[in-house]
Amino acid sequence: MGTTNYTSTFIQIADDCPVDEAEAPPESAKGPTVASLQHKLVSEHPYEYTSDDVLFETYAVRNAIPAEEREAARAAFFAKDQACLRASPLGKRWGWGIHSDGEARIALVPLGTDEYEEKAGDESLKQLKAMRSKRA
Repeated sequence: MGTTNYTSTFIQIADDCPVDEAEAPPESAKGPTVASLQHKLVSEHPYEYTSDDVLFETYAVRNAIPAEEREAARAAFFAKDQACLRASPLGKRWGWGIHSDGEARIALVPLGTDEYEEKAGDESLKQLKAMRSKRA
């Protein structure tokens, strides 16, 4: 089983992120979006879940996978390579940095705050960028 987890890492916003300050992603008329689900889960439970947990939970909710089927569905989900949170709309569009602690648990860090600047300048953390939305 593959993993998308990082440890002691800070994922900065994408170079082409269109916001100057973090924004909470809205839900669409059809219901929660990937961004709104990820934002809600991580903001309500900082440093409680790993990237793998968040990506699978988002997938499970959007695909209405019943609780009794989730263990098998998670194994099937990670049997194939999955995009990590560098591809999340949180860092690409909405201005959220993602900090992974030493145990791979994650928290959101809003652009435009002192905490974001501290994490982005912390040499003890591996620094990555969220993926760009457009080609350079």
